[in-house]
Amino acid sequence: MRSLGEVAVEVLTTADPIAKAAKSIIFATKWRDRTLSPETLCPAPDRPARPDKPELLSPKEMPKRGKGGSPANRIALYHAIAHIELNAIDLAWDMVARFGTGMPKEFLDDWVAVGADEARHFTLLIERLDDLGARYGDLPAHDGLWQAAFETKDGLLARLAVVPLVLEARGLDVTPGMIARFKRFDDDAGAKVLETIYQEEIDHVKAGARWFRFVCARENKDPKTTYQTLVKKYFKGKLKPPFNEKARDLAGLQSEFYLPLAEKN
Repeated sequence: MRSLGEVAVEVLTTADPIAKAAKSIIFATKWRDRTLSPETLCPAPDRPARPDKPELLSPKEMPKRGKGGSPANRIALYHAIAHIELNAIDLAWDMVARFGTGMPKEFLDDWVAVGADEARHFTLLIERLDDLGARYGDLPAHDGLWQAAFETKDGLLARLAVVPLVLEARGLDVTPGMIARFKRFDDDAGAKVLETIYQEEIDHVKAGARWFRFVCARENKDPKTTYQTLVKKYFKGKLKPPFNEKARDLAGLQSEFYLPLAEKN
């Protein structure tokens, strides 16, 4: 019987994005069906395997996207979101492989499920790209997400604070606006995809908040002050309002955690 750690590393070391997404879903199903052993002690790579394209740039080097509803602008937006979701597949399985040892089975359940969700999101987005005559890899993409993962590779609390509770929480802030844009563009199919992503990302942030509090309790640390200390240390820049406080509250990320860190207007 293969182990959960073994298949997590297989996802991380698969370069082809479509194969990576497919494996994420297949292995999540195997985990739910109890056909994988729960061992996770398997060295995770510092960086996941990536295809030759897209070209990875620093966030500052990325070309600015247009805001209109032209096919080119919608392709650029779909491509950017697809890149985020591809990284999110790896972030979920890296959580399992890197930090799963010694954690409750429910921790593994949560992040395996997140990995499957992110794979479905990526698949929905590349289908929309295909509808517009484009493919993932046609445009450059930024490498900021994995840089944040690399910088928090040695600490579970730091990883939880920065990835689900800053970066994914930011998705809760901006996705409703993107949904509205797609509706203005009469792209109802795209709006429906983003609505699915938005609802499921609330649960992903909720998982981050739940396990952040769990580890803080285990280590006898105050969650709020620990979060703020870690975000100041590992996240570059300040948190940018406006915040979707309703969605963040649903996810268990209360305003007293992040408002003191917010960029002042």
